This record gives sequence, structure tokens and C-alpha cells, in this order.
Amino acid sequence: MHYRILAINPGSTSTKISIYDNETPVFIKSITHKTEEINKYKEINEQYGMRKSLILKELQDNNIDINSINAIVARGGLLPPVKSGAYLINEDMIDRLKNRPVIEHVSNLAAIIAYEIGKLVNIESYIYDSVSVDEFTDISRISGLKGMDRVCVGHTLNCRATAIKYSNSINKEYKDLNLIVAHLGGGITIQLHEKGRIVDIVADDEGPFSSNRTGRLPLKKVIRECFSGKYSQKDINNIIRGKGGVYSYLNTTDTREVEKMIESGNLDAKLVYEALAYQISKGIGELSTVVNGNVDAIILTGGVAYSKVITNMINKRVNFIGRVEIIPGENELEALTFGVLRVLKNEEKAHIYKELVTNI
Repeated sequence: MHYRILAINPGSTSTKISIYDNETPVFIKSITHKTEEINKYKEINEQYGMRKSLILKELQDNNIDINSINAIVARGGLLPPVKSGAYLINEDMIDRLKNRPVIEHVSNLAAIIAYEIGKLVNIESYIYDSVSVDEFTDISRISGLKGMDRVCVGHTLNCRATAIKYSNSINKEYKDLNLIVAHLGGGITIQLHEKGRIVDIVADDEGPFSSNRTGRLPLKKVIRECFSGKYSQKDINNIIRGKGGVYSYLNTTDTREVEKMIESGNLDAKLVYEALAYQISKGIGELSTVVNGNVDAIILTGGVAYSKVITNMINKRVNFIGRVEIIPGENELEALTFGVLRVLKNEEKAHIYKELVTNI
């Protein structure tokens, strides 16, 4: 059966789209939005019409008839907690994303745009592996302070797509395996997939630092700095997510530059890079205890996983836990498309989003 799928993934300064015929990409485009164009809009939701028009224009300019599309899939926005997999986009979801989003975020536009384009040609639209996927067990939510539960926010789209890809490669069912997946990118998320469910994670504020994020910090020292009078709340947030991690030590966010520093004999760079691998390995070890060490494989993915230097350092520390697989990169458009393709082929069933009820 032939299916043509449009995928939509908006970012802060771009909108990425693709057309796949089944698993074959036939058109991929990143539409760039100039800063002055984005700054015209006071609210993110106001960008909807502009981005939708540009998507339709790109398809028209490349001779892609929207009537040839069988389904549309969009990056899931910041909804209340949802299950992994596909959700059919409906009026409840659109109302939530437009009027009561959990957080104002550009990803919220994806479903809105997909839904409106879908109505133009009378086809169904979906989100897949939303940013808000949360399948934590009760015990994993406990943080140490009542009323401040842990939440599951991470790179679920890439992690789950990579876990499924690995499972298929060894002719196993994803739901039959225990996998630890470490997304190594601008942010780092480590997830435990237990028999097809993401039951725990080490989020980017709980574990390893990354290129520009601090990760876990000594809490007493953070509190002292917060009340020192030197910083506003915004300043602290900008340090933690933007000026921390590798950048704070070496004034670069590019791991390739760090490796060049190491090659030239920079001992500080060597120490920071080894600490990065050390902390990632600790996070992997931490999650292995949740399944009593019964880990079928450890998967390293994301852009930083292209680095043999960092993956080799991690492998040496964690291969006693389980087989280490390197599947680098992050193809979100492919992950979205393949997810919905499984729905169209009846290999998965799409969830129905309902407001005012618990989604998990």
C-alpha cells in the first residue's frame, strides 16, 4: 500500500517539512524565518498563518499537489501528559494548544498547522511522540520534596524512534526489550525503555552537562547564587540553559572544536571531555538499576554520537551493563513519518486526545 505523508516540525527560526512516499523521502526542506520576520509577532500563535502559507507555497513551488497527500504528521506540542505514539489531532487538542498551552512554545504550532492543512484536503492529521510524553511509574515521580514531582520531559521523538529502529534491526519486538537510550545533543536526555514504555529518565536538569547546559548542579551552591543579589531569575535560567556545560569551561559549544583542543595538547579540554563521558556513563548506570541490571542494549544517539572519541569513552565505562550500540544523528522528520506510517499500516493504533480527563 502506498502512502504519501507530509511531516511538519517548526523551530524557533525555521520550519522543517518533508514528503515521504512510504519510507522514501521525496522532498525535504527547511524554511528559514528571518529574525525581523519573527519579531513582528507578539505571541507565538500569531505566527500560524505565516508558517502555514510558506509551507503551502513550498509544496506548490516544488510541484507537490496537496491532494496527493494521504496523512499529515506534526511535532507534538506542550500538552498535558500524553502516552507515547500517535494522537489524532482533534478540536480538543487544538483548543488546548491555542488557548491553554502548558507552556508557550513554537512546537505548539505544528499540530495547528497540520490540522488546518488536513481540513483543506479532507485527510487526517496526527502528532507523534510529543514533547509531553509521560509514562513514568508512581515510584519514579517521587523527587524528595512533596509537591515537586519529577516530570518526564526529554528527547522522546528521537529516543523512541531509535529504540524501535534498533529493535527491528535485530528482529525483536520493541515491547519485548529493556533499552537505555542516551540522546547526546545540545541537550542530553537518557531514557529507560522497559518493555516498550519509558518508565524513567535522566532529564537535562538532573544528570550530565551538555554543550551549553549545566545538568545537575550542587543544590546548596545554586541556592546561594540565586540569593546573592547578582542574578535575576532570568539570568539564572540563561546560565543553566545556554551558558553552562562545555561552554562555561571552554567557551565553545562545538564538540569538534573540543576534540581539536585535545589533539593540540589542551589538558583542560581533555578533562572536561572526559567528565562529559563520565557523567553520561553515570546516568546510564543509574537507570540500569531500575530494571535490576536486565538491560538488553544501551543505545547512544543524537549529533554528539557521531564522535568516536566520546562514544568510546562511554563504551568503556558501561559495556559491562549491556551491549552498546551507536546510532548517531537525529532525523525528526523521518521519526515522525515512520511513526504515522506504522499507524496507517495498522501496526500501531492512534490515541484519541480528550480534554478534562487524565491522558495517561
